[in-house]
Amino acid sequence: MKNNNILPTKNLPGGAAALALASAAYLLVMFFLTGLRPEHWVIILSFNILFYSGKGTRKFVLGFAIFIVFAMLYDVMRAFPNYLYHTVDIAPLYHLEKQLFGIDTQFARLTPNEFFAANHNILADLMSGFFYINWMPVPLGFAVYLYLTNRKLFLHFSLTFLLVNIIGFTIYYIHPAAPPWYVSQYGFVLNLHTPGSAAGLARFDQLIHLNVFGSIYNKNSNVFAAIPSLHCAYPVIVLYYGIKAGCRRAKWFFGLFMIGIWFSAIYSGHHYTIDVILGIFCAMTGIFFYEVVFMKQRIYKNFINRYLRIIDR
Repeated sequence: MKNNNILPTKNLPGGAAALALASAAYLLVMFFLTGLRPEHWVIILSFNILFYSGKGTRKFVLGFAIFIVFAMLYDVMRAFPNYLYHTVDIAPLYHLEKQLFGIDTQFARLTPNEFFAANHNILADLMSGFFYINWMPVPLGFAVYLYLTNRKLFLHFSLTFLLVNIIGFTIYYIHPAAPPWYVSQYGFVLNLHTPGSAAGLARFDQLIHLNVFGSIYNKNSNVFAAIPSLHCAYPVIVLYYGIKAGCRRAKWFFGLFMIGIWFSAIYSGHHYTIDVILGIFCAMTGIFFYEVVFMKQRIYKNFINRYLRIIDR
């Protein structure tokens, strides 16, 4: 019996050629800029397999190509460290955090990160690890839900997500900044060969006896990218589009997830309160420009409509 869901390659000459060129270009760019790693092959092979497996999987992978662009942009930053372009903010950021949000103790005035480093507990360690490990799975899971239920809103969510990341990445290069854990380990001296650190999240790894965050942060492509906290920006986008999608019950989960991420970013020593606030502002800025500027342009509306025809049922 003929499977009508699987389209032969000859019916997709333009798409097949474009995919072959895009795959080759991706691998060449990664080879020369960062060196090829197993995950690069996994991305390319998965994309090609899904593209040729059938109509449904092809539409799915073309829709989620937006997130592949995000991953590629993040990966490319390995080849262009932001500290090469501007001075890394270490001491000024630390002292500003202490001045604005410092907590007075009987011994000294501490930043919130320093306070939590001295006053942590098992429950908070577990909760912060749970929230932080889902910083990407929740947005991706929500994207899958939107893809299955409202593909136009899925495109708006995915492209807003990409825009917020582009804004955040740009700020990384305009204002490189050291995270709190860097100051606690190295002080105010710039060490350009600093590896990533799980910081307070290492306590979560110890509790569950797995090197979850340790393995993640060992691959961190840019240590001096604390401002803004994109970890704290993502749940804002999810909550906003969750409300737009009419997720009445899920929006409470999204709200709790958002607050949990904000708290965990500070509690774990990965971000200052300033970083969190700027991450929230980054998300709001991206949403504003997408909704008020981009979506008002006819050329952008036409782009969305064409993209929707490619991935819609």
